[in-house]
Amino acid sequence: MPNQSRPKVKKSRALGIALTPKAVKYFEARPYPPGEHGRGRKQNSDYKVRLLEKQRLRAQYDISERQMVRAYDRARKAEGKTGEALVVELERRLDALVLRSGIARTIYQARQMVVHGHIEVNGGKVDKPSFRVAPNDVVMVRERSRSKPLFEVARAGGFAADGETPRYLQVNLGALAFRLDRLPNRKEVPVICDEQLVVEYYAR
Repeated sequence: MPNQSRPKVKKSRALGIALTPKAVKYFEARPYPPGEHGRGRKQNSDYKVRLLEKQRLRAQYDISERQMVRAYDRARKAEGKTGEALVVELERRLDALVLRSGIARTIYQARQMVVHGHIEVNGGKVDKPSFRVAPNDVVMVRERSRSKPLFEVARAGGFAADGETPRYLQVNLGALAFRLDRLPNRKEVPVICDEQLVVEYYAR
C-alpha cells in the first residue's frame, strides 16, 4: 500500500521535504535524515541521487511504485519533455486536485475523502484517488457529505494552502467545488522535484 505506516515526520526528514504541515516545524528544527547517523557525511552515487528524487516525487503524491511506473509510461508517449509530462500526469489525479483546491489539508486526507465516497466528478461518485481528471471536469463534495465537520472546516478555508490557488483550477470553497480549467504547466505545479532525474532513473 502506498500510504505506509512510517511516521510522516521521519519520512519527510529522510526525503528532505515536508510532506505534511505538521512535519514543517519538525523538519525546520532537524533538517537532516533521522537516525543515529542522520548528520553524518554520506557519499551519494548517481543511482542513489536519482532514486531519492523518484522517491520524493512518489511521496508527494503518496502513490505506489506501480502507479508511478504507469504514469511514467503514459508520460513517455506524450508530446514534449517526459519529465514535465510525468508531473502533469500525476497532478491530474483526483486526490491531488482535491488537495490543491483547499478541500483537503494533506494528500493523505484527500485520498481518504475520495476512498470514503465523499467526492463526485461531473455529478457521479468517484472513489478512486487515481481517477484522471480532464479539463472542464467539475469536482465537488457530495451533497450528503457537506454537513460533516471536516468539510465545514474546508468551506471556511481552514485547509487552503498559503498563497494562490493554482491557476489551472477554478475553486469555489463555499460550494466545496472546483473545476479543472486546463492541464497545468510544470512550473505551476507545487511539487519539489527535479523530474529529469526521475526520467533518468526509469530510463537507465
